Amino acid sequence: MSELYPMKFEPILKEKIWGGSSLAENYGKKTGNLKNIGESWEISAVSDNLSIISNGFLAGNNIEEIIEVYMGDIIGESVFEKFGNEFPLLIKLIEAVDDLSVQVHPGNELAKVRHNAYGKTEMWYILQGKKNAKIYTGFSKPVTRDSYVNAVKNNLVPDLLNIESADPGDTFFTPAGRIHAIGAGIVLAEIQQTSDITYRIYDWGRKDNKGKSRELHTDLALEAINFKAAGKNKIKKELPKNIAVNLVTCEFFDTNIIQFNDHIVRDYNLIDSFVVYICTEGRFLISWENKSEKISKGETVLIPAMISDIVLVPEPEATILEIYINNRGID
Repeated sequence: MSELYPMKFEPILKEKIWGGSSLAENYGKKTGNLKNIGESWEISAVSDNLSIISNGFLAGNNIEEIIEVYMGDIIGESVFEKFGNEFPLLIKLIEAVDDLSVQVHPGNELAKVRHNAYGKTEMWYILQGKKNAKIYTGFSKPVTRDSYVNAVKNNLVPDLLNIESADPGDTFFTPAGRIHAIGAGIVLAEIQQTSDITYRIYDWGRKDNKGKSRELHTDLALEAINFKAAGKNKIKKELPKNIAVNLVTCEFFDTNIIQFNDHIVRDYNLIDSFVVYICTEGRFLISWENKSEKISKGETVLIPAMISDIVLVPEPEATILEIYINNRGID
């Protein structure tokens, strides 16, 4: 019998110039006096934004402290061997009322040299999308470095972008180096490497409340951009009920989606990894070792690696994202 249990965390809410009210109204985030919430960091090991456990006997401890004590029992032996006390993923819910800046993230190698940090490969799962909502992802066709620099100088970056419609249920995978932006009218779940390094390329001429433009990172971005990362990028899958459907598999994480209205048995004995659930619709119970934990829409929960046999019980139905690190991605 294990003393560890599925852990919930206090959301870390971020006010943003482009944020809104949907994370409070539709996903249960308690915003207090905060306005224009753009991001809810659901699980974070970013050094100045460590997630705090909100349930069970470990409530009040941060994610680094519990990994330091429980090590591989929390995150998996092979994951702990590689990442130590640093939880390797950052999980967010994001609302964009306005277009976000066009940006790019460095890969592991460049981020290590410049920032002594991990790079940032990420994915988005669209939860809400207003009519004509768009995702900007990659170039419409491969570009040369010179033609890109010319576009930056002449304020023509949007002319180079691949633009795709964004509807609920769509998935977009963004490896480090692929330029991207979330368009207005979208709420999404973001799964990414633990990294807060972003190079802002273009900001739509926006000014802050003091009339200033936000800083651009033109020179830093040049070495990070993959100029060949172009073309359509949307992932759209049929979702039969009561089975796990893979959305993204990469060296940094695997993400599945499960829509269920019946009991689902999940066996994690072979993966040697923590598992994260994000409840995107409905409610369900996580049942293990004759215990259970209720999860509602908008909640994220971390399943310790030592809990390997789980039954998911819908109340009466639910949709979840299921995220873990596959050992083939760990050296």
